[in-house]
Amino acid sequence: MKLNLIATAAFGLESVVALELKNLGINDVMVENGKVQFFGDYSTIARTNLWLRTADRVLIKAGEFYAESFEELFEKTKALPWEEFLPENANFPVTGKAVRSRLMSVSDCQAIVKKAIVERLKGKYRLNWFPEDGPEFKIEVSLLKDLATLTIDTSGAGLHKRGYRKLTGRAPLRETLAAALVILSRWREDRALADPFCGSGTIPVEAALIGLNIAPGVNREFAFTKWPWFPKKELELAREEARSKQRNLKLLIYGSDISEDELSYARYHAKAAGVEKSIRFFKKDFREVKFAEEYGWLISNLPYGERIGDGREVEKLYRELKILREKLPTWSFYFLSSHPAFEKLYGRKADKRRKLYNGKIETHFYQFFGPKSPKIIL
Repeated sequence: MKLNLIATAAFGLESVVALELKNLGINDVMVENGKVQFFGDYSTIARTNLWLRTADRVLIKAGEFYAESFEELFEKTKALPWEEFLPENANFPVTGKAVRSRLMSVSDCQAIVKKAIVERLKGKYRLNWFPEDGPEFKIEVSLLKDLATLTIDTSGAGLHKRGYRKLTGRAPLRETLAAALVILSRWREDRALADPFCGSGTIPVEAALIGLNIAPGVNREFAFTKWPWFPKKELELAREEARSKQRNLKLLIYGSDISEDELSYARYHAKAAGVEKSIRFFKKDFREVKFAEEYGWLISNLPYGERIGDGREVEKLYRELKILREKLPTWSFYFLSSHPAFEKLYGRKADKRRKLYNGKIETHFYQFFGPKSPKIIL
């Protein structure tokens, strides 16, 4: 079955997701705001859920059409072949969102889509009532400028939930964003990578997963695994393929912090992810860190002010970051910060900056290239 699929992504990460898809051999991709569309089959669903590091979810696009009235939304939804996806006992909750559309009542749109699907299934299954006590098929109706897109979620829990992060300290960075920072930096596994504000260790752990080529979803379950029509062998084959591609390399990854509690979380997460041998964690103030490697990548999600609680203290910290630059003149530096005057405080204009969202916080990823930084930039 050829399926129209969608990988959703946080704002600013769409091109990274598109690159990941192309690395999986999926070349016919269409990048849009918040999502990347592509085509595939059952094996594509399994492989993308296993491998995508920076996407939020993988969806099946059940249909797309313009709807300017509730009647039009109902009839066009009912016309879609829902029986190809939903068994008789399917549990299919409907969520929704609407932006700049005539149909702005999201609750009404959800109810109408639900009713239309039920009416379609009544005719196909010859039933008047559906128990909905079977596997879950989360459906979303999304309206943008009167264009309705109906999707089915294949992932279940968001793809950022790799399964290793059980403990959280202060302001944890989502795994998908941490992976994106590493990918955007174009770090190479034969170079050192350090995070002197590592907190609970998300950036070092995601870097180790990338360096060892471990599929981030290889040990977790997904919504599609419970669907009766999905061939179980496809996920088994995808897992086997993923495990066969893991690399046994010695990585130079460092994570440091001033909080021993945070470092205990980081060590726990690294062990849970199976990468504890690839990362060295140590307690040290960022002003005192030293690395023997001549060339390396320093990637950090900096304190924003919310974490420390004092804007002046954060600004002082940003000014003192130049100590790292002086100690590591041949390294490349990559900082994520929400402070609008970061470059001024740091004392240098970034070679490249990119707007990203850490949850609902608008941030910028400031990139300062060293002599060994790659010339190709995403």
